[in-house]
Amino acid sequence: MNRYYLLTLLCLLSAAKPAFSQNNTVTYPRMAGYVGIIHPIVTFDKSGTSANFDGHYVVGMPVGINLWKTAKTGLSFEMVPFVRAENGSSKMSHLLFHPGILLNMGKGFTFAGRAAFETTGRYGFTPVFNKVVKKNTNSSYFVAIPLPVRFGNDKPASFTFGFQFGIAF
Repeated sequence: MNRYYLLTLLCLLSAAKPAFSQNNTVTYPRMAGYVGIIHPIVTFDKSGTSANFDGHYVVGMPVGINLWKTAKTGLSFEMVPFVRAENGSSKMSHLLFHPGILLNMGKGFTFAGRAAFETTGRYGFTPVFNKVVKKNTNSSYFVAIPLPVRFGNDKPASFTFGFQFGIAF
C-alpha cells in the first residue's frame, strides 16, 4: 500500500516540476493594467499661476491598460476622472481620455507621450515621465511626473506640473 502512495507522490512531483522550474522570460506582446492617483500641483497660463491646494483641491484617479508590442515600445489607453473640492463641496469636474505611446527607457524608466481629450472641451498633449520604484512578482509601484499642455474651450493655453503614483499589475 505504501508503494502506491510513493508512486502517486512521485508522479505528482514530476508533473509539478515544470511549474517550479519556469524562468521569468517575458513574452511579447503583453498587457498590463494600472491604477493611480494624480495631483496637479501648479498650472501656468497667460492669466497667471494657479496652485492646487490654494482655495481648491483637484485629484484624478487614472485607470489604464498598457499594450507592450516589444520590450521597448507599446500603446497605452487611460481614462482619468477628476474630482474638484472647493468651498465645502466636491464634484466630478471632468473626464480625460488619454491614449498614447510608451517608450521603455531602461532601468525602470518609461516615457509616455499622450494625446489628451477632456469632457470640458479642452484638448492637448501630456508628456509623462514614469519610474518603477518597487517591483514585485505580480505588481509594481510607480511614480510619475505628468506635464499636461491644454488648449481650447475659449480658454488660454495652459501648462501644468503634476505628480502621480500608482500600482501596475
